[in-house]
Amino acid sequence: MGLGGGAWRRLSAVLLVMAVAAGCTGQGESAGGGNDEDLLRNHDWTQMPGTTARNGILRVSASDRHIVEQDSSGDQPNPPLNLAGPHLRSDGDFTVTARMSGVGDDAGDSWLRLYGRVPVIYDEWRQERPSLRVGVRADGRVRVQIWDGEDDEPATSKDFECGCSGTVTLAVSSIGDTFRVNADGRQLGTVQDPGVFAEGTVWFGLEADTGEDERREGWHLTQLIARPESGDSLRVIKAPQLRQEQSDDSLRARAADVGRPFDVGTALAENPLLTDSRYRALAGSQFSILTPENAFKPQFLHPRRGVYDFRDADLLVRFARANDMKVHAHTLVWHEALPNWMRENDDPEEVRRTMLRHIATVAGHFKGKVAEWDVVNEPMSDEKSYTNGNLGLRSEQSPWYEAMGEEYIDEAFRAAHRADPKAQLFLNEYGVEEEGERWDALYDLIKRLKERGVPIDGVGFQNHEYTPGDRTAPETFRSHVQDLAELGIEARVSEMDVPIGEDEKDGRQTQADEMAGKLRVCLEEPNCTSFSTWGFTDRYGSTADTKIYPPRTADSLPWDTDLRPKRAYERLLEALRAAP
Repeated sequence: MGLGGGAWRRLSAVLLVMAVAAGCTGQGESAGGGNDEDLLRNHDWTQMPGTTARNGILRVSASDRHIVEQDSSGDQPNPPLNLAGPHLRSDGDFTVTARMSGVGDDAGDSWLRLYGRVPVIYDEWRQERPSLRVGVRADGRVRVQIWDGEDDEPATSKDFECGCSGTVTLAVSSIGDTFRVNADGRQLGTVQDPGVFAEGTVWFGLEADTGEDERREGWHLTQLIARPESGDSLRVIKAPQLRQEQSDDSLRARAADVGRPFDVGTALAENPLLTDSRYRALAGSQFSILTPENAFKPQFLHPRRGVYDFRDADLLVRFARANDMKVHAHTLVWHEALPNWMRENDDPEEVRRTMLRHIATVAGHFKGKVAEWDVVNEPMSDEKSYTNGNLGLRSEQSPWYEAMGEEYIDEAFRAAHRADPKAQLFLNEYGVEEEGERWDALYDLIKRLKERGVPIDGVGFQNHEYTPGDRTAPETFRSHVQDLAELGIEARVSEMDVPIGEDEKDGRQTQADEMAGKLRVCLEEPNCTSFSTWGFTDRYGSTADTKIYPPRTADSLPWDTDLRPKRAYERLLEALRAAP
C-alpha cells in the first residue's frame, strides 16, 4: 500500500531529523537531498547580535536585551535576529531543523525564533509581529510559543515533555495550518498555526536565557537546515546590498548645492532597513546624514554590565559608509533608554565611573566612524518652574544628575572628546524652539559650559510638534539659532516631526509649512549645519499610537505609510532649491 501525501510528508520530516541527528551531513553538502539548504555553514551569521561564530558553529550567549519604558516602570524583551544573514522565501510547507548543544540540565533556556514578519521598534517600544519560538527549557521540556501580531505576549504557549539535554536536534514543520514539532526523531506534538508565515518569509533569531546566573555560557548551534515539503519551493535569500542608487533630484542632492556644507537627514531603524527594500532605497538616496533611532542607546548596545554588542549599530554605520552619508550618533548620556543595571547603584563615584566607562567604550569603538555625537540628551527639566535650585536641569529620574549634579554634563563632554577628538559634540533638547523659561535655562547652561571650557560644539533643536500648541514661528526659532551663534555654538534641527489630526483642516499643508519654515531658517543661518526628521515614513514613525495593538500609524513625516511623498517632501525640496 502506498503512503498518502500527509503520511509521506511526516515520514520525510522524521527521516530528515534522524539523518541530521546521526551526523550524516558534511560541511558544504546538502542534508539529505538536493532541495535541502544548510543555512549555517553556507551563509553569514557574523552580524547576529549575541552570537560568536567559529568553524561553522554559533555560540549563543545571553544578551538580556530589553526595552525599558520611559518611566522605568517595566520593560519588553528585545531579542536579536539575524538581519544581515539569510532568510527564507517559501510558497508552501517547509521544515527547519536545528541541532543545539549544551542545552537542558539547568543550562538555561535555549531558543530558535522564526519570524514571519520582523518586529517593528517604534522608538523604544517593540511591536511583535507573527513569529514562532521553539526551544529547550532548563528542565528538559520543549516549549513552543506563537505570536500572532495582535499582542506583545504569545497567543499560544505549549510545553512538551522531552527529557532533552546535551545535544538535541529540534525540527519544526509548517504543514498547512499546523506546526509539527520533533526532537531527536520523536514527534512531540502539534500546534495550530494562525498564519505565521502567510507572507512567505522566514527570518531567524537565536536566544539564550541564563537567568540570574551569569556563569552559564549559553548554548551552541551546530547545524541549521531548511527544506521544502510536498513539492513546494523554498529559496534562501541573502542580505541585500547596502549601496543604493542615487538621484539628481533628491533632498541630499539639493542640499549639496546650497553653497556651504549642509546636510539633510533622518533617523533610521535597522529592522526595516534590511527587510523593506523601498525604505532602504529612500534612506540611501534621499539623505546625507543619518541618526540611529535606537541602536546607539545604552539599553540596546550595553544591556549588561561590561557586555557590549555593537552589531546593530555597526550595521547602520556600514550603511552610511556605503551611501556616502554621515552619522550623527545618538546618544551617549540620557536619563531614558538605560538598561536596568545602570540604575541599580547609589554610590555616586560608581555611577560616575559607569558613565565614563560607557562613553569611553562606545565613543572609542566608533572613533573616526561617526561625524557627530549627541553627548547629552534632554538634560533640561520638565518642571513648570525653574526656581527650585537646579538651574533648570532635570534632577528627577536622572542617575547622572543625582550622582554628580550639573558637573555630569562637563564630564560627559570631556570624556567624549577624549575618546573621539575629531567628532562634533552636541547637546540635544526638545521644547527649546519656543520662548520661555526652558529656552532661557538652556541658553544659560550653554554659557556656563563655554565659560568652563567644556568642548561643546552645538545644540540640537528637536522640533517635535506633537500638538498645535507645540508649533513655533520660524522667526522665534531663528532668534535662538542666532543667540547660539553669538556664543560660537552651532545649531541643527535634529528630530522634527509634525503629527496632524484626522480632523485638522489643511493638516498636510500645515505640516509642510512647519517643516519647510524650519529648514529655511537653517539654510539662512550660517551656524545651522543640518536639518533632520525623526524618521521619514509614517509606516515606521515613532508617533504611532501604541496604546492599541497593532499600533495605529500617525500622519507625521514627509512620506506616508505607502512610502509615497507628501506635500512636506515637495516643500522641503523647494526650500533647498531656493537656498541662498
